Amino acid sequence: MASLLAAVPVTVEETHDDPADAVLFAEEAAVVANAVAKRRNEFTTVRHCARAALSRIGVAPAPILPGQRGAPRWPAGVVGSMTHCAGYRAAVVARADEVISLGIDAEPAEPLRDQGVLELVADATERAALADLAARQPGTPWDRLLFSAKESVYKTWFPLTGRWLGFEEARLDLATDGTFTARLLVEGPVVEGAELKVFSGQWVVRDGIAATAIVLPVTRRP
Repeated sequence: MASLLAAVPVTVEETHDDPADAVLFAEEAAVVANAVAKRRNEFTTVRHCARAALSRIGVAPAPILPGQRGAPRWPAGVVGSMTHCAGYRAAVVARADEVISLGIDAEPAEPLRDQGVLELVADATERAALADLAARQPGTPWDRLLFSAKESVYKTWFPLTGRWLGFEEARLDLATDGTFTARLLVEGPVVEGAELKVFSGQWVVRDGIAATAIVLPVTRRP
């Protein structure tokens, strides 16, 4: 994830392990008190990453609780995103005066196991594009990257709107150069005085992980 975001004003913390010193605030522990061990470990470690990233931008440790639709509630003046999958956890944070919104997602770098999932998340146009990409660059888990990119789109969208965005409401265009665009098929949020209709992001496949990220930097200063 760090390699994806090196050129933007964000702070990244990532790990492939569950550190023994990762702990939760009491309020956070209550959220996962009845969860299975796997869920507790993911929840704990990704917040450990988030607090480490926040400390690097001068923000004191604080509980990061799930809010509406499970979106993390960040400290005032901060935007961020978290992700976890088997063998990987990451958090990205930024100052709200530098970044408007951001979204990250990580998945195992392997094809989707259930093709029914692809039919759920991708329309006919997207599926045709995936077939073309697979012919040109075999070995890349294009369907998994599309799924991940749509997750990053949603995570970027939701803080701007407070509304659900269905998989079918954004059309993804993945490119072999490690970039992607997502064109909203519904009314877009107003960002810096204009309707935002396209999200642009980046992707990488490395060390068994397929990761995607979108960052909307502030471009208009007061």
